[in-house]
Amino acid sequence: MMRIIFALMLREMATTYGRSAGGYIWAVLEPVLGVTLLSVIFSLALQTPGLGTNFPLFYATGFLPFAMFNDLTNKVASSIRFSRPFLAYPSVTFIDAMIARVLLNALTHIAVIAIVITGIYVIYQLPVVVNLASVFEALLLVTLLAVGVGTMNCYLMTAFPIWERVWQIATRPLFLMSGIFFTYDLMPSQAQNILWYNPLIHCIGLMRQGIYPTYQGSYISQELVIGVSLVLLVLGLMLLERTYRDLLER
Repeated sequence: MMRIIFALMLREMATTYGRSAGGYIWAVLEPVLGVTLLSVIFSLALQTPGLGTNFPLFYATGFLPFAMFNDLTNKVASSIRFSRPFLAYPSVTFIDAMIARVLLNALTHIAVIAIVITGIYVIYQLPVVVNLASVFEALLLVTLLAVGVGTMNCYLMTAFPIWERVWQIATRPLFLMSGIFFTYDLMPSQAQNILWYNPLIHCIGLMRQGIYPTYQGSYISQELVIGVSLVLLVLGLMLLERTYRDLLER
């Protein structure tokens, strides 16, 4: 099984990032440009960010976990379609394809997040007081949530191709509703009552709790994120296990 997963990871590396270092350089530059754009725009309108005094650090702790979730979800959702030629072999299963994509892309995003945030600390000479346990817990929950949502979407997008377009449209507001621009604590109470049920806002809050030692994040519920992730993961796996061979023939 490990040989199959490793082979699928090598294929993913070649097709996603290319055979040269340029693909991985762009994997770092893309989020850097996103954080820079957010920092410039909001620094023109606000005197200080939602936490601390450094705009790039604040938006990096929101944008990077969101980008990780979004990319991992899409990668898991397209696992069957991406690895369809290999799934014709009895020794290769859709779970192998999913694990390979999750491992490679999760590790890539974690490395990118470490590089970008470390770079911000170095460039702006910020004091380093980081709770690594909270940061890694946040990234683990982001990965788990992405796997759960992606697995369910893998079935829906393969069985009902129109779902991919519906999902893209339905989730566009997530960029505004996940606490990237403002912390949950600064939102109106009416918005808090609704957005609390967005698992991403808890993941991003936990990430910021690890970066900002004075941030409490009393609203954060790891149980909500884990519960939503596992329900979607188990349901998605059950549906795929029963139907993925039929879906491959479509």
